[in-house]
Amino acid sequence: MIKTITAIARPLALALGSAAIFSACTAPGVGSDSGESNARYELTDKVYFARPGANVLPFSNPPGGLFFDSKTSGVEIIHHGERTATNGDVRLQATPEQWDGMGQLVERRVEADEHRVVTELAYPEHDFQYQVITTTENGKVRISVQLDEPLPGHLEGEAGLNMEFLPAAYFGKGYLADGAPGTFPRHPAGPMRVNEEGRTVSTPIAQGRELVLAPEDPERRISIRNRHDDRELMLFDGRNKAQNGWYVVRSMLPAGQTGTVAEWELDIHGISGWTRDPVISYSQLGYHPAQPKQAVVELDSNAPGVDSMRLVKVTENGQTAVVLEKDPEQWGEYLRYRYLTFDFSDVREPGLYQLEYGDQTSGVFRISEEARSDTWQLTLDVFFPVQMDHMTVREAYRVWHGASHLDDALQAPPNYEHFDLFAHGDTTDTAFEPFEHIPGLNYGGWYDAGDYDIRTQSQYFTVQHLVHVWEQFGVDRDTTTVSQAKKYTQIHRPDGKPDLLQQIEHGTLGLIAQHRAVGHAIPGIVAGHLYQYPHLGDGSTKTDNKVYDPSLDPLSDERSVGEMYEPSTVDPTPEEPVVKEEGNRSGRFDDRWAFTSNTTALNYGSAAALAAASRALQGYNDELAQESLATAERVWEYEAGREPNTFRVGNTTGRGLNEEHLKAAVELLLATEKDRYAQAVGELLPKVRDDFAGHAFMLVLALPYMDDAYRQELEQLTRDYRASIAQVEADNPFGVPITRGGWAGAGTVVGFGVTNYWLNQAFPEIVEEELVHRSLNFIYGLHPDSSYSFVSGLGPASQTIAYGNNRADFSFIPGGIVPGILVLPPDYPENKSNWPFFWGQNEYVITVGGSYLFLAKAAESLLAR
Repeated sequence: MIKTITAIARPLALALGSAAIFSACTAPGVGSDSGESNARYELTDKVYFARPGANVLPFSNPPGGLFFDSKTSGVEIIHHGERTATNGDVRLQATPEQWDGMGQLVERRVEADEHRVVTELAYPEHDFQYQVITTTENGKVRISVQLDEPLPGHLEGEAGLNMEFLPAAYFGKGYLADGAPGTFPRHPAGPMRVNEEGRTVSTPIAQGRELVLAPEDPERRISIRNRHDDRELMLFDGRNKAQNGWYVVRSMLPAGQTGTVAEWELDIHGISGWTRDPVISYSQLGYHPAQPKQAVVELDSNAPGVDSMRLVKVTENGQTAVVLEKDPEQWGEYLRYRYLTFDFSDVREPGLYQLEYGDQTSGVFRISEEARSDTWQLTLDVFFPVQMDHMTVREAYRVWHGASHLDDALQAPPNYEHFDLFAHGDTTDTAFEPFEHIPGLNYGGWYDAGDYDIRTQSQYFTVQHLVHVWEQFGVDRDTTTVSQAKKYTQIHRPDGKPDLLQQIEHGTLGLIAQHRAVGHAIPGIVAGHLYQYPHLGDGSTKTDNKVYDPSLDPLSDERSVGEMYEPSTVDPTPEEPVVKEEGNRSGRFDDRWAFTSNTTALNYGSAAALAAASRALQGYNDELAQESLATAERVWEYEAGREPNTFRVGNTTGRGLNEEHLKAAVELLLATEKDRYAQAVGELLPKVRDDFAGHAFMLVLALPYMDDAYRQELEQLTRDYRASIAQVEADNPFGVPITRGGWAGAGTVVGFGVTNYWLNQAFPEIVEEELVHRSLNFIYGLHPDSSYSFVSGLGPASQTIAYGNNRADFSFIPGGIVPGILVLPPDYPENKSNWPFFWGQNEYVITVGGSYLFLAKAAESLLAR
């Protein structure tokens, strides 16, 4: 029987599919009583090969993914519960980087009678098509490459069969290459060479006909043998080229041959009878005595029957006393696991507690009236200051970064597609020439995420949420010094001013700078060159902080771009001549680029944040408050007088037009109380009704200014919304929306909580407070796969190896919130706690920082009542 699973053509330039796929190690229906390493693999109905301790996923996800190579495709291995190998596929480099080419998926066929999966792929730009065939025999996996036509001549010596192995899974372990021993290095140590084009190229750290990885570790031992010819397998360390590189096993494809041109045999060791240990999920922050309290137990699908569960209290002498013991409730199956729930809401006595299930014991947590107090402080005290662009940021002995990007910014050219979803159409909507310096963009704003961009859509979202924290909860905490005049921030040094207002001011300055400089909101400011984009380290070293002057650049005549950026991370500095400097100007072409499209959605979104900020900044920075409101009203008049500019690229040109329009109308209504804005809100309600949850925040804020009919319609929409949550509760045992796709959904879960807070404020008889706390429980540890908090540094156990701008140090930024659980199709939930470079799982973004800060304060206020 042959079954075709997919037929997809993926554009090379915009690899924007969902970044996911996989499955864990004991698949449903695969018995645990046959776990010897030579046990037969079963081809499951989810189209992966499974046996106890090992799953092999043949192209469960198309190559590429969100932001190109997401390390979530090709032939992959989940080994004793952990995904340890990816990108088993034909590649054109020994150690490909994030933007290097990948084959496009043409078709994937399941040939069940042959017990194999055939994946057809192509590099259309090279006129090269091939098949990767994955099958199993006698407890071993075979991966082969087949060609109908010989390898194109220009790919000879370039194309090879690769498979990448997660460094964190093999740090400190050994390997054997035809018996010759070695150990995997903790830090890359070469060797390297420079090719004819002046680029560095990795050379193998070992090679042989057979490689055995981690022979000493039964949970990680894999042997790989070349079955096809005498070519040796080569082992590379991809981190020599990029910190997010993996260990790579590779064999070259021969020239002039057709049919089978490469074939590997993998012996993936499986421990006999292995099943995954239960995971007890609970809130690391603990629980307020009055709130519902629940833990969830995640079980391997082949785990034995259910044990009883205990809640124990930790006493002063280190002993534990059983407070509650009962059988947990069977919830059912979700993804590849079985789930139990354990309710202990009746336990209200303050103290330190632990949960026990079988031989598993949770970490300690508290029941206390203070358990949910001050959970927002790390985010305000540390995360937001560290993200401040154009500022030096100091914390005690540590300088997080110097004042960065003081040379912002050069005009990006028209008719050009950049990386990170920035692009221009046939106009830039400004009077500046390509690569001309745009004065006045070098202040305000935050680093958008783990990179150093100024993404306007993120900036105004964050300002707006911080304003509502101020207005709703009056947070006047002061632990940080901020001086805009000195471009200086110092953490843990009070200056007599509310930190929240200082952050609102900083974000507002970044927004108003765009209107001052070019007259409208712009998509943002981003590194001009790919070698700068993955910059790791002090943001102030990313450019020379001197305005680019082409008269000082001996290569100024060569500064141009084609239809697409050259995907090269090579820093040109070693090859370029020394450039001149004069004062604050230099001939170094390293300034960031401003993308300046004048879209209606961006203008409305920016105007909304400026109108909101004008209220918060009154009495603190009156001049900026007045300018912000005047600018917001001017934008409203401007957009009312023209046809909407709907130019759209990725997530940089604004969200939906009606959404941004509504935000502007509501924030201007709150700022001015003018009827025209109330009328606009009423006219927009029918346009956003179908996505009520996404707009409830703004619609509720407008309630005091609207008529009874408006309130009645919102009440009915709220009832419909509350009924729809039953679908979420039936989907998973955590009762929150867990997204599928290339970016994990902590932001969605936080947004779910924020929406429920505002609806509870307006209609408490319909939407209960518990829905607000439910979102935070998920963020704090009550989620699949693990039980640590997704707020770095918050709680006894949290994600402390994250995708911040310090990720190369395997570290974290306190108070940052990671995206969390990425559901990799068909059924594998993952959040790596030992590898920071998965942006879809572990990258901080300022938007979630802002919305989390609001939600944490909202929950605190509800419990204080």
